[in-house]
Amino acid sequence: MATMAKLGIVDWGIGGIGIYKLIKERRGGVPVLYFSDTGVTPYGKMTRQELVARLNTVMSFLKSQGVTHIVIGCNAASTAIPQLCPEGLILEGVIDSAVNATLRLKPKRLGLIGGRRTVMSGVYRMAFAKHGIMVSQRIAQPLSGLIESGDVLSEKLRAECKRILAPLENCSHILLACTHYPAIISVMKDFVSPETIFIDPAEQLFIQVLQWKVTAGGRDVFITTGDTKAMKMSALKAFSCDIPKPEKVSI
Repeated sequence: MATMAKLGIVDWGIGGIGIYKLIKERRGGVPVLYFSDTGVTPYGKMTRQELVARLNTVMSFLKSQGVTHIVIGCNAASTAIPQLCPEGLILEGVIDSAVNATLRLKPKRLGLIGGRRTVMSGVYRMAFAKHGIMVSQRIAQPLSGLIESGDVLSEKLRAECKRILAPLENCSHILLACTHYPAIISVMKDFVSPETIFIDPAEQLFIQVLQWKVTAGGRDVFITTGDTKAMKMSALKAFSCDIPKPEKVSI
């Protein structure tokens, strides 16, 4: 029997919508509280101290809303999990799922694209090194901002993809170390080898979440500290997900 548990997804923006869609497709009866924090500095641009403090504030807020289990759908935020104080909450970030999904595919030549904080933290490089896998990493910071604005097709986006992916075009696999990037896989395929496989960790993350005994029944809630209209528009353009009207909060 399911325990009285409530699932939350935290991201700075709409990257976690891909995870939300997968949960709804596979476990549609599980209500989700989605929290977007676009009203503050992007998580990848905060100092480590600022990021930890902000995430602890967000978790306290979600706990006050009845959330018991949280998916942190952001690679930059996931790097801070060891320093967080969840106070009884169960957390799952994207990094472990991304590593496990990649290892299962046994890549011969592994590439990775991600935000500056994610790449510079070395968290993926060190994780793969433990398994004898070298990884070529590229900072792809402009992509998340473009996708967040709802841009998934423009010439500017294509130019950025071409520049970022050029050194990785012959990789057997490329890990998408940002939850925004799956929204533009069809574009990125134009700039790599036809044999290159893009790795989206969402499926592996869903398998982890599937183990949580969360309560079914109830409505989904979308909350943002930023622009509610922009959030709804971006979710629709980037992930073809027509979310209910988000609620605006200040925390």
